[in-house]
Amino acid sequence: MTNLKKWKLLQSRLVINNKWCLVRQDKVELSNGTIIDDFFINVRPDIALVFPVTPQQEIVFVRQYRHGVKEVLLELPAGAFSPIEETGEVAAARELTEETGYIAKKLIKLATLYDNPVKDTNSIHLFIAENVIKSQQQKLDITEEIEVVLIPVDEVIKRVLIGEISVSGTVAAIFLGLEYLHSSKC
Repeated sequence: MTNLKKWKLLQSRLVINNKWCLVRQDKVELSNGTIIDDFFINVRPDIALVFPVTPQQEIVFVRQYRHGVKEVLLELPAGAFSPIEETGEVAAARELTEETGYIAKKLIKLATLYDNPVKDTNSIHLFIAENVIKSQQQKLDITEEIEVVLIPVDEVIKRVLIGEISVSGTVAAIFLGLEYLHSSKC
């Protein structure tokens, strides 16, 4: 139990309303009575992210350019979705197939995490898919140029520790996915 109180929302308006970016300006009253009239929130869709494991015990990663940090990054297949339009599981399966050409017969939910709860509205829904198989070519969006990279399960943690894998949602899914694999074999 906590004595912490939520902030009181006094007013809210969209200040950027674009298909690529929604930003809301909130006027809030803090629990101590202070009023902040310019607390900006990024209104973002939820993310479905999948930890795909092949029958050969390799993890299917994607390597792609991320303009926000101006880097080519190694991460797990993922994509945005609206929980009103589809479930996280459906979105995770769709993104896996679109980005990699691999299909998952079954996905198991690992967790739902907040992406950046200070300024963003979305959650990341993490799934694991075992025995994924390559079934088709990638179906990439106009903004995507993706290289599929297979990494043996035994090498994944080393890649995180040396900084080769550094996207937070991917790192969380790796640790949860590896724990799931370990506990399912015990």
